[in-house]
Parts: sequence; C-alpha cells; structure tokens
Amino acid sequence: MAEILSCDFEVHGIVQGVSFRMYTEKQAKSLSVRGWCMNTPHDTVKGQIEGTPEAFEQMKLWLQKTGSPTSRIDKTDFSETKKLHDFTFSNFSIRH
Repeated sequence: MAEILSCDFEVHGIVQGVSFRMYTEKQAKSLSVRGWCMNTPHDTVKGQIEGTPEAFEQMKLWLQKTGSPTSRIDKTDFSETKKLHDFTFSNFSIRH
C-alpha cells in the first residue's frame, strides 16, 4: 500500500460566501484526496486532508495559493504532517 499523508488545515482570508468549500471538494476529488472541510465562526475554512504524497502536496499548494475563483487567501495554516497506513475517510466531504 502506498504511503498516505494527513494534516489539518485552516484557510484565512475571504473564504466564506465565495464557494470555497465546493471548489475545495472538487479539487480534492480530482486529486483523489480524502477528508473534509467546513466554515468556522471565525470566517475561516478548516478541515483535514489525506492523500498519497504527490496528491497531498498538490492539495496543500492549492489551499495556499489557488482556492475558489473569487476567494482571497491571506494565510493557510497546516498542522504537522502525519503518516497513515491507510485512509481514514472514504471520500472528501463538506461538513456543516
């Protein structure tokens, strides 16, 4: 089994009301990255991602630099990367 990397993230900036979660889900699914994301009461989007090293790094970069077309990313915080033996999520979902 390929190595799976996992971390938590929180995106700061203009990331609510700009379809950020929908685009995050779409991007994650296109990379076969699993996990979840949700809006927070602090006007940020936070979540968790899991993926193979290449997909994981691409997703992290997307969360730092790209986002949804009308979003503005000021800063993205990532927790320490953990190595997993297998996925803990079956897909990527938006939590409410």
